[in-house]
Amino acid sequence: MPPNDNRIDTRDWLLLAVLSVLWGGSFFFNGAALRELPPLTLVLLRVALGTAMLLPLLRMQGIGLPRGVAGWTPFVVIGLLNNVIPFSLIVIGQTFVPSGLASILNATTPLFTVIVMAVAREQALQMQRLAGVALGVAGVVILRGWGMETRPGQGLGILLCLGGALSYGFAALAARRLLKDSAPLGTAAFQLTASTMMMAVVAGVVEQPWHLPMPGLTTWLAVLGLAALSTALAYIVFFQIIRRSGAGNVMLVTLLIPVTAILLGWLVLGEPISLREIVGAIVIGSALLVIDGRILTLLRRKS
Repeated sequence: MPPNDNRIDTRDWLLLAVLSVLWGGSFFFNGAALRELPPLTLVLLRVALGTAMLLPLLRMQGIGLPRGVAGWTPFVVIGLLNNVIPFSLIVIGQTFVPSGLASILNATTPLFTVIVMAVAREQALQMQRLAGVALGVAGVVILRGWGMETRPGQGLGILLCLGGALSYGFAALAARRLLKDSAPLGTAAFQLTASTMMMAVVAGVVEQPWHLPMPGLTTWLAVLGLAALSTALAYIVFFQIIRRSGAGNVMLVTLLIPVTAILLGWLVLGEPISLREIVGAIVIGSALLVIDGRILTLLRRKS
């Protein structure tokens, strides 16, 4: 059954929640690792270690590598748009803006995705969906607080993070067109493999990581968490959702990331939840219901 980009079933809502936890951790891991590693080297380590963790699973599952240029082309495109460009832009952006603001800017991804899909005529520009996404972004701003303290280079950091969100929108379009029948594990491994090759060239030319001092244990733990949880495992879940519910819906995860981050802080660290955060979470939840559309349809039938 082809994916439906207008409805998400219960299982995929749960997968989106799991993915929001996995990707939400990336902002924390990035912030910790950037204290000792330059941004492009960090991205290289993220995708390279993620690849190393997934390739043995391919062998266990009996999934073969793509053959020839034609076989690898879709994964090179996805790797470029879904990893190389957005990871690099967002990580560099985080050197200018705090992680909280970066996560707010990342939450514009569904908005860019809706626009990109409409311009490419892959999905009609539905006002209900557009309004729901805009409401969700407003909810993220309420929940996190704008946090616009003045920092040197902050304007550039904001533009870089927005550029990463836009790249994710184009990645959703490419995934819709190129990855219709690809297995989630294979897709995750192959696009990370292609990304590793590209980032090896970029980081090698720009930062020459072999000349860097060896980072400490805390940095390595952050890198491993970034590679294992926020990359390898997250992309298996990500491509599973794409296969079941469509490329446009999976990008809604960026609206959930701030909510799960605050809930984890409350459950794990005992951090208090403010009224502003409760209101923001309610607004985001309302936005997701508007986007999903089923409750609105039910209300129309009863009226």
